Amino acid sequence: MSYLHNIGQYLLMIKEMFRKRTKWSVMRHLIFKDIDDLIINSLGIVAFISFFVGGVVTIQTALNMTSPIIPKSLVGFATRQSIILEFAPTFISIIMAGKVGSFITSSIGTMRVTEQIDALEVMGINAINYLVFPKFIALMLYPFLISIAMFLGIIGGMAACVFGGFATLDDYVTGLQMDFIPFHIVYAFIKTFVFAFLLATIPSYYGYYMKGGALEVGKASTTSFVWTSVAIILLNYILTQMLLS
Repeated sequence: MSYLHNIGQYLLMIKEMFRKRTKWSVMRHLIFKDIDDLIINSLGIVAFISFFVGGVVTIQTALNMTSPIIPKSLVGFATRQSIILEFAPTFISIIMAGKVGSFITSSIGTMRVTEQIDALEVMGINAINYLVFPKFIALMLYPFLISIAMFLGIIGGMAACVFGGFATLDDYVTGLQMDFIPFHIVYAFIKTFVFAFLLATIPSYYGYYMKGGALEVGKASTTSFVWTSVAIILLNYILTQMLLS
């Protein structure tokens, strides 16, 4: 029953997020602050992970293609498919569930512990709209991060491929262009928008409704990471089945 209670409370929070909106002059400042905290401050870790994981994907692909009859261009093809379809939208989102999700839960949870949320409600402010809605809008820019992850993953794969001697640059580029299906990009960004919604709302839920003190803030951050990751993996399966089958 607790799971049903949490799901119902989560859905009610989403509904409340769009009601009794905060004045735009205040909301604008909150949105820009959250864009800086959630998107801009994540650029470094996303770029670092994408570049080197792209290289690892390329190396592992090349090392497993031992048959001389397999064209070297398939290294670029496999790298492109792995990064665009799965690594960039899904793997990066799980990493962001740890970084961004924990930040959201801890920041809102700290406000709950220090009774700042109670003060907002006493002043007649819709605290859910004030705290959650700016994060939701900020994470609508999340596809920007995923685009960078795709680009740097492919560049990292190219560097590993060429400098590692697994294939020539021409072979790699030929593989990138081979049998390209534009809908795969659309599919990746559909997943990205869904994951962005989860990244904004699930950690906010666990931060907003947490109870206790400073220790419980840490526990809530851990719980939000676990359930955000579970939701991402589950919806990844459902969306893949719906869009690609």
